[in-house]
Amino acid sequence: MHSTGGGRSTPQGIMAEPPAHEVTQLLQAWGGGDERALERLVPLVYAELHRLARRYMARERTGHTLQTTALVNEAYLRLVDLRQVNWQNRAQFVGVCAQLMRRILVDSARSRRSEKRGGEAKKLSLEEAPAVSRERAADLVALDDALNALAVLDARRSRVVELRFFGGLSVEETAEVLKVSPETVMHDWKLAKAWLQREMNRDS
Repeated sequence: MHSTGGGRSTPQGIMAEPPAHEVTQLLQAWGGGDERALERLVPLVYAELHRLARRYMARERTGHTLQTTALVNEAYLRLVDLRQVNWQNRAQFVGVCAQLMRRILVDSARSRRSEKRGGEAKKLSLEEAPAVSRERAADLVALDDALNALAVLDARRSRVVELRFFGGLSVEETAEVLKVSPETVMHDWKLAKAWLQREMNRDS
């Protein structure tokens, strides 16, 4: 899948980060039924998705070009089904993208674990399958389970980990999405990591 239209590219061919106000305006217009807005939004959406995916994949081993593209394509396919979301701003959009990436990565990880155990795995699309290595599958599933448990106790701290780990957001970006201070994000991030580590160690 390739974007078309007036996207801005770097010399390496990677989409540059779009202005926040431009993404916000086009999201709102698209949600209001303006089909022409979608044509202009597609390359900007790809820019945001690539930015988030590159940050996530940067923590993984090298050679992730195919996997990053697969993650972006799968996230885009799921994103277009969310047209009826009442888009408010770019921060909300980035938060939704982080949630989508979490679901894609964890779904893929659960399927790979099922395949390894010889169970009946759900069918993976060609785009989705390379997104998670077998070695990472168990870790991602355990983290997802722990995050779900943390969400029951403290939903915001669970969201901080989701945005920072799966979305690759900075402290400042996470603060913007959650409408809290960067200091609050850092405090939540520190406590959540410690809690999740204890939870995952106990389960293992």
